[in-house]
Amino acid sequence: MTARPNSLAARDGAYHFHGYTNALKNEQEGGFVVMRGDGPFVYTEEGKEYFDGLSGLWCCSLGFGPQPRLVEAAKKQMETLPFYHTFTQKVAAPVVELAEKLVQLAPVPMSKAYFCNSGSEANDTAVKMIWYLNNALGRPQKKKIIARVKAYHGVTVAAASLTGLPALHNDFDLPIAGILRTDCPHYYRFGEEDESEEAFAARCADNLERLILAEGPETVAAFFAEPVQGAGGVIIPAKTYWEKITAVLKKYDVLLVADEVICGFGRTGNWWGTQTFGMRPDIITMAKQLSAGQLPIAAILINQRVFEALRDNSNKHGGFAHGLTYSGHPVASAVALETIRIYEDLRIVDHVRSIAPHFEREMNAFIDHPLVGEVRKVGLVGAIELVKNKKTHESFDPKLAVGPTLVKFAHERGLIVRPVIDSLCFCPPMISTEAQLTDMFGRFSRALKDTHDWLKREGHA
Repeated sequence: MTARPNSLAARDGAYHFHGYTNALKNEQEGGFVVMRGDGPFVYTEEGKEYFDGLSGLWCCSLGFGPQPRLVEAAKKQMETLPFYHTFTQKVAAPVVELAEKLVQLAPVPMSKAYFCNSGSEANDTAVKMIWYLNNALGRPQKKKIIARVKAYHGVTVAAASLTGLPALHNDFDLPIAGILRTDCPHYYRFGEEDESEEAFAARCADNLERLILAEGPETVAAFFAEPVQGAGGVIIPAKTYWEKITAVLKKYDVLLVADEVICGFGRTGNWWGTQTFGMRPDIITMAKQLSAGQLPIAAILINQRVFEALRDNSNKHGGFAHGLTYSGHPVASAVALETIRIYEDLRIVDHVRSIAPHFEREMNAFIDHPLVGEVRKVGLVGAIELVKNKKTHESFDPKLAVGPTLVKFAHERGLIVRPVIDSLCFCPPMISTEAQLTDMFGRFSRALKDTHDWLKREGHA
């Protein structure tokens, strides 16, 4: 790809430093500039259409076209009160309404909502809350936090430390101290020969308990987990996993933080992934689909036990000395509140449930393909994992970059899809129709054929 001189793409390469991007490549080639959107589709400067199969970054639940109700909600708030903060008991009206709504929607009893601007900030804040809480309770040693292999909890210092993906640690001097790592609950990848799914889940729980005992239960504060490990490759927990894990956490008084940043607001066929998998969290973090990706906002829900410890310690110190200028931004809060109302009016959870069988059928159609090892899906999120050997689950040599190569072929076919090594992830807008899903997987099918043909030419298939 070579950008036209003085085009937006060329100017992007000249002036813009991207996240999650090869900076040299972008400087040389320029960026992929998106000009407008319509439903699940986005369009370039040249007018080429692309189906965005990941809803942007797992977030554009209502698609990429303008949402008149959200435009109006933002406009009305901008005209009324475009900014106010939430420090020292001050608050704008839509923030109060949104907090109330989220507590009412919570999958388990929750007490209060705290606002910030991204999932990373939400998880960082949850870490600080947990440390603050244990100091308040006279347990200064109980500070270690457990997260899982292939977890994704964000990119800020604490959140990136919780993330179990080495690329997010390389040369960043991460993870920080006090972060512990336990098993990824991916049965296909980590289950042993002749081990049942339930036995694998029991092994994960036993390993978690051994880790807690080795570290000392008096030092272990919390366990962070996504209901579905999204950026790790759409990893769906093994059967009975959460039942067994919950028992261990309860036994040693370890708080459960459910990271609902991807799963929340209908993605898995319930309002919350927590409900889909029977989790019982003490803290819930959320972002992305909270505003349908249209404005930056995130939230943390805390239960009464957590709140009381934070409340009493804040009284001791004269205030909870943590906050962000844009925590509870009134415009973002108004848009988030209207987004939830749209979900309710569209009966979005019912829509996801009604369309999920078609999504599943489309994905299952690839199971017998010679390159496909596993198909994973729940609700309207899934992944197709490519393997060298279907029988042994052997992966391709990472140097071949099979997943990224498929993504390039998909791009040529007008599909934006994301690779996690050789797992191709799908998270289409929740308003997608059956016909649109068929279109998306049709484009993927052609890209998969291109990839297979390429591997055969190179002597790897």
